[in-house]
Amino acid sequence: MTDELAADAAHPAPSSPRPRRAVLLFLFAGFAAFAYIFDQLTKLWVTSNMVEGERIPVLPPVLHWYFIRNSGAAFSIGENVTWVFTIIMVAVAVAILFQLRKLGSAWWALALGLLLGGALGNLTDRLFREPSFAMGHVVDFIQLPNFAIFNIADSAVVSSVVIICLLTLRGIALDGSHHLVAKRDGAKDV
Repeated sequence: MTDELAADAAHPAPSSPRPRRAVLLFLFAGFAAFAYIFDQLTKLWVTSNMVEGERIPVLPPVLHWYFIRNSGAAFSIGENVTWVFTIIMVAVAVAILFQLRKLGSAWWALALGLLLGGALGNLTDRLFREPSFAMGHVVDFIQLPNFAIFNIADSAVVSSVVIICLLTLRGIALDGSHHLVAKRDGAKDV
């Protein structure tokens, strides 16, 4: 029996990548759920406590709650093609889920989770809010000076894009591997 223990100590079994992958998928799901639930709860609060068009100062003049319904995308672009945004959000959600098989980084789990949660938050509005199924208007309420009025889902999407850009600039791939970033001006390694 002691010989077996000594042999096991001398040659430990290789660690399984399964637990790490499970943790990453758990992180992804947690960030997605957080972004989605936070978005939907804030929209529920706004629609229950504010009248459309109402503006409430929070930190004047920097931050106001200003309840509007947006049929378009950012800055109300594409107001007449709401159904296109619904299709795009479904495609984004499906694409994210397909990319999960490559997931190997906690930072990518954060970025993809926020992206999925944000996309699903606004997709829920598109599918189930007035005026009709798949043509619903998104509830926006966060107003900053000289900027579009937005919501938590939009914030999650923008945050995820910033994280993805930073990861790409740092050469961190979706699978967690590091790629050398091309050196500027042909600088040589020291």
